Amino acid sequence: IDFDAGSRRDPASQAGLANAAALMMERGVAAAAPRPGARPGPFDAALDENTLADAWADLGASFDASAGRDRFSFTLRSLTDRTLLPAVLTLAARQMAEPALEATVWARERERWVAALREADTRPGTAVTRRFEQAVYGAHPYGAQTTAQTLAAIGVDDLRRWHRQRLRACDARVSIVGAVDAAQARDIARDLLARLPTGDCGRPEPLPEVAPLTAPVELRVPFDAAQAHVRIGQPGFRRDDPDFFALTVGNHILGGGGFTSRLSQAVREQRGLSYSVYSYFAPGRHSGAFTVGLQTRPDQADEAVRVVRETLARFVADGPTAAELQAAKDNLVGGFALRLDSNRKLLDQLANIAWNDLPPDYLATWPARVQALTVDDIRRAMQRVLAPDRMVTVVVGGRQP
Repeated sequence: IDFDAGSRRDPASQAGLANAAALMMERGVAAAAPRPGARPGPFDAALDENTLADAWADLGASFDASAGRDRFSFTLRSLTDRTLLPAVLTLAARQMAEPALEATVWARERERWVAALREADTRPGTAVTRRFEQAVYGAHPYGAQTTAQTLAAIGVDDLRRWHRQRLRACDARVSIVGAVDAAQARDIARDLLARLPTGDCGRPEPLPEVAPLTAPVELRVPFDAAQAHVRIGQPGFRRDDPDFFALTVGNHILGGGGFTSRLSQAVREQRGLSYSVYSYFAPGRHSGAFTVGLQTRPDQADEAVRVVRETLARFVADGPTAAELQAAKDNLVGGFALRLDSNRKLLDQLANIAWNDLPPDYLATWPARVQALTVDDIRRAMQRVLAPDRMVTVVVGGRQP
């Protein structure tokens, strides 16, 4: 169950609000609000976090909340037994619509969160990720950082306001996989959303796009660590980009295909600079980052950066070879069934279709669209999106100027 309520909609001064809501949605349910004509139910009483966890365990089901950059999601897993499912749906609907959001619980969870942030700050991986995202995204909400200060600015009243404004039935996208027919699926969706506010959601408030980089950025961050952590990248592309397939396959060849990728061959196999090097795009409602990442010995960081830049520039300029493209097609199409070999994976695919307004035949046509790509398609797409001479480079640890 997805809502347009991810962290990109957090106020800048309250970065972490959506994630705080996800955390607190699993920490108890308030007493059920009176519903005209409704009979008393088994879960109408208030449930603290322990009682709530016991209730889910007794039902043999699970219900989780999470917040990403774009969407806020609930995930329900249950047997379809007709004597069990109604109680499962009632409890899930209660948890979504009537969370307890108690001040003492939030104070405790916030203190734990702040302690976790302090601990994370001792790790070079945290430092490189934060610096990289700040440099790539600038003032865009994708680059917002949750800190002790932003968490201190979030109170229970803010969580309740967020809940009223962001979780509305008319904004929900429900994806269902299991032994149910279409009519049963509609009933499940109706029951899940029955307690949420209804009405006309209208169009959500627009957010600015991620600004492109106009010049290269290089950051060297001192850090006492055995390995230098390196990130190189830039704003990438939106999920609705017409070149999605060309860019996805192109990245598979460049750095997303494991030890056979261009970057792995240049950095690992030929020079032994790193055990692993990778690249990926993170497209969303906005231009998620293109990222190259690796770890290396501090005295090798400069050489690793140089090799990555040269390999990236050559790939963008020339594109893949015909042999590389065919190998990528064989790998991706041959492994396509593994994207659908469990209910959970299939659910993720259906939610992706629903959230991104993809055509209903998206999965059926996926292999053919990959097979239809040419070397020119990939070279053109990579040249349109990537600018090797205007990227962010962050090195945490290693030689300092």
